[in-house]
Amino acid sequence: MTQEEIKELKEKALKQFLSGESLTGKDGAFAPMLKEFMEEALEAEMSSHLSDEEKGSKAGNKRNGKGKKTLKS
Repeated sequence: MTQEEIKELKEKALKQFLSGESLTGKDGAFAPMLKEFMEEALEAEMSSHLSDEEKGSKAGNKRNGKGKKTLKS
């Protein structure tokens, strides 16, 4: 977020707070900030997941389907 967007968010939040409106929800002041946070968090999680896959391919697969299995009858 740019400094201008942050300033607008502060003003909107203060206006909604003083008027008794909800700060959360679809039209809340915090909705754009929450949306941006969630997008960045999901992108970071995906990047981490993909980098783990790259590391895993070099180190070998720990769960390659080979292992001792027993069946109780």
